[in-house]
Amino acid sequence: MTVIPCSYDISSERLERVRELSRGDFKDVISIFKVLSDSTRLKILRMLEGDSLCVCVFVEVLGCRYSALSYHLKLLKEVGLIDCRREGNFLIYCLTGRGREVLKRIDEIEDLM
Repeated sequence: MTVIPCSYDISSERLERVRELSRGDFKDVISIFKVLSDSTRLKILRMLEGDSLCVCVFVEVLGCRYSALSYHLKLLKEVGLIDCRREGNFLIYCLTGRGREVLKRIDEIEDLM
């Protein structure tokens, strides 16, 4: 048994396993959670669950300024949850496969609550 500073007895093997688990690279997960920590961005994802939408729809429904909305959309795009395409003068946003999967996980979490 290994005794750590607080006098808690733990086997060397178990302590090493705990150390291995703590060494994971959580950078990608953290970036997604940071993006998901804003209600406006979650609303955008939910809106896109139904259909691809133009920025003007987000402005109308969310009551955001274009500059604020642009920032939210940029963050969602950077982590790969949404993508966009140009149709004439309009940018049309849609969920990516990753975005759909993340929304499924959010639904699962909501079901637990």
